[in-house]
Amino acid sequence: MSASAKIVLRKKPNTKGMFPLAIRITKNRRSTFKHIGHYIDLNDWDEKNLEVKRSHSNSEELNILLSSKLSEVRKGLMNLQSENTDLSAGQIKRNIYKPTSSLTLFDYTKEHLATIEAEKKINRLTTDTALTTYILAFHKSKNLRFQDINGRWLKRFKTYLVGKRELSETSALNVMVLIRLLYNRAVVDKVVSKDLYPFGKGGFKIKFPDTHKIGLNKEEIKIFETIDNITELERHALNIWLYSFYFAGMRISDVLFTKWSMIYDNRLHYRMGKNSKNVSLKIPTKALAILKCYEANKNSNDDFVFPEMKKADLSNPKDIYNKIKVATSKINTKLKEIAKKNGIEKKVTMHIARHTFGNLAGDTIHPLMLQKLYRHSDLKTTINYQANFIHKEADEALDSVLNF
Repeated sequence: MSASAKIVLRKKPNTKGMFPLAIRITKNRRSTFKHIGHYIDLNDWDEKNLEVKRSHSNSEELNILLSSKLSEVRKGLMNLQSENTDLSAGQIKRNIYKPTSSLTLFDYTKEHLATIEAEKKINRLTTDTALTTYILAFHKSKNLRFQDINGRWLKRFKTYLVGKRELSETSALNVMVLIRLLYNRAVVDKVVSKDLYPFGKGGFKIKFPDTHKIGLNKEEIKIFETIDNITELERHALNIWLYSFYFAGMRISDVLFTKWSMIYDNRLHYRMGKNSKNVSLKIPTKALAILKCYEANKNSNDDFVFPEMKKADLSNPKDIYNKIKVATSKINTKLKEIAKKNGIEKKVTMHIARHTFGNLAGDTIHPLMLQKLYRHSDLKTTINYQANFIHKEADEALDSVLNF
């Protein structure tokens, strides 16, 4: 006879007259019980459906917990059966409920944040710290075991993020990505069984919505390149944007960290801040003209080309992060004003410089070369990114049907 498991309410009340919830494991008509650790009133138990009634204030949370525990036991039974292990009910209980690590999701979260802080990834630290607060606000306790995170829990949490917290679909999924990252680490550390993994095939799937990336066209770029009547601050913001564009959408942090010592042999040599990759690019003639505008302010070969980082405390990652953040905000504000004055209705920010390069590149540059220009680690990233800007085949297909 194979073993079975079910949720029960044991009829042995505690001193307060409350009854314990448990999982009953039965083999050869002999049963053993594993208490869940929660007690309820007898009137709050639905004997027919084996669940806590809605009359209980925490019925939903308790039923999710019971479902998770039952699923855990049944997977354990299946594993024992696959090993052809003939055990008694008591032995099955001891095998399934072997002592496990007491580490929780928040233990891993604390370790994760400490690591990225040590690596001085302040932008990532700020983001992931904020994501962590959503998890705590939802669960209301730091005692969240990985075993308790199942598909249903994740769906409820996502509903909470999009509904009550009013996060966008993308922002909500970013929280899920963090949980998945920590869960994977816990599986590797054997803190939780991989059989309980709640993501991927048959579980909770993380699929980000398509985003519509818009870049400027050639005519709009020419407007930017030939503008005359703008203020000094607007000119500086425009120089920063064009410099980024001329180097295939160079990230703002790398633009602001450009030093004169990085410029030699008519090339720009620098190490990317995002992934520490070494990059060497020919300096386009148009970018060279921008550099000449700042030569008069050069104090030494080790000086920054642009002024934003000259007063930064380079030994303080938080100060660097804050100065880049403030500079980006100011530059984006000026870019918005410039676009409005010149009849450009598209949103123009520093990040749009990258989209603009992709838009103009279209399908005219081989993906491997674009991967090098974008400094992507994976070719798939380049292909997926560039797909946002390649419309030729779809346009021709549409014309082939409509032009009659």
